[in-house]
Amino acid sequence: MKKGRIIILSGPSGVGKGTVLREVMRRRPELRFSISATTRPIRPSETDGVNYHFISREAFEKLIADDALLEYVTYANNYYGTPEKPLDEANAQGISVVLEIEAQGALKVFERRDDVISIFIAPPSYAELERRLVGRGDTAPEIMQERLRIARWECEVAKKYQYIVVNDNIERAADQIDAILTAEGCRAEYQSMILFEEEK
Repeated sequence: MKKGRIIILSGPSGVGKGTVLREVMRRRPELRFSISATTRPIRPSETDGVNYHFISREAFEKLIADDALLEYVTYANNYYGTPEKPLDEANAQGISVVLEIEAQGALKVFERRDDVISIFIAPPSYAELERRLVGRGDTAPEIMQERLRIARWECEVAKKYQYIVVNDNIERAADQIDAILTAEGCRAEYQSMILFEEEK
């Protein structure tokens, strides 16, 4: 049985990574989507254990103290993080798990583990990314500028990922990620196959 892998998918806001990821998951139903933990209040449209694991601040800080998180960040005075144990358990069963996380969290994972597949979804250009974000028309100008600043930083750290996929077409981007996962699945160190010498 092949050992499962941790697959990190990141990209700036507006790049379309969620749409690309849905297409990849549609093609590869064997993949499991990682569910993060958070201390923020649950929203009416959300379900605990589906969208997030909603836990108390005390419980989250215990996970930090126990070094039980693969990565975590704080945003708007709330914690967001990825419990590591469920990932390892899934991998041991041959199941690969996808993490859609921000670059800030991904960089922490790179410091902690070297057995992940890391893919950065990039825009065709910064100008195109800006056009997509502005085109949404649902964000105040000051928040938009902050998103663009963060997006520029994320594109600068993209070189720390193993792979960069440009999303100028959803199908083409999904094709490239599919090819990456196929190639990674053939790597010798992740096969539990034993090769026997031919008997003489």
